[in-house]
Amino acid sequence: MFSKGQIIFGVLFFIIFAIVIAMTYKKDLKLHRMFYAGSIWILIAFIAFILFIVAIKFLFKV
Repeated sequence: MFSKGQIIFGVLFFIIFAIVIAMTYKKDLKLHRMFYAGSIWILIAFIAFILFIVAIKFLFKV
């Protein structure tokens, strides 16, 4: 079991870490839009491929 101090540290660490990550993402958002403009299509194709594999598995289930 965790002590009260460890729980407080964990919660504070998570909150501060999330804030820092959000600030960093906001700062780099312009670069992300410039360099990764078409990457959403790769994600969509990957998800479609996985769904295709799952569909094949259920269609040819013996």
